[in-house]
Amino acid sequence: MTDAEWRVVRAALPVPAWLEGRGGQPEAYCHREMLDAVRYLVDNGVKWRAMPADFPPWDRVYAFFRRWRNQGLAGELHDRLRSRCRTEAGRDTEPTAGIVDSQSVKAAATVRADSRGFDGGKLINGRKRHIVVDTLGLLLQVLVTGADTTDRAAACTLLAQIRARHRRIRLVWADGSYTGPLVDWAADALDIALTVVQRPDGARGFTVLPRRWVVERTFGWLMGSRRLARDYETLPTSSEAIMMWSMTTLMTRRLARRAAAHPQTQPAAAA
Repeated sequence: MTDAEWRVVRAALPVPAWLEGRGGQPEAYCHREMLDAVRYLVDNGVKWRAMPADFPPWDRVYAFFRRWRNQGLAGELHDRLRSRCRTEAGRDTEPTAGIVDSQSVKAAATVRADSRGFDGGKLINGRKRHIVVDTLGLLLQVLVTGADTTDRAAACTLLAQIRARHRRIRLVWADGSYTGPLVDWAADALDIALTVVQRPDGARGFTVLPRRWVVERTFGWLMGSRRLARDYETLPTSSEAIMMWSMTTLMTRRLARRAAAHPQTQPAAAA
């Protein structure tokens, strides 16, 4: 991270329990070094054991990643940065609408058979990433399943999670794979209007569709991280955490650029 990015991240970091007298041991390594190491792995797609010597030992970095994954700290940091990105864009911190979609990716040999599947439509043996983004393309919720899980089945879990975490959401756009009873269920059980955006009749090849292009762009952002080129993670929760870290890097860079362009608008605490 640059110094400007670190100022952004430091202001959003969750406070460790030991600093608040809630138990636990002090960190043995600097948070900035650990965050840099995890971001390096996500961005460059290296193995954990191939972590460069400039960073702390790979097993300590992995332990940090695992602890932040299990305790939800990676998601907490991500959500704080997303709220700030929305504020900087002139939006409320909590969204009222989202876009849902999925992406099937091949799985490496490290992915267990009980957490992978075969997507007959895409002819991919691996996992499927289901995401909901806001109208800016920022992640709201992510769910990783086997590639044989249908979009409708995953959407029942995903939309319920979204409704629990973001109470103001009332509208979600989707593609044609989310039609059927799911639309009525979302309206009746979750009070969410699931609106399907269909391709125009007679359209051929690539066509930009209203709202749906936003989530496709988010998948493009995520695929810029080499660790996400395919699924290498043993646990689906690790895959979800890697996606959060990828978006965290994107948001910190965006916020740092804006801080450099408009230094007079930044709060004194971040200086």
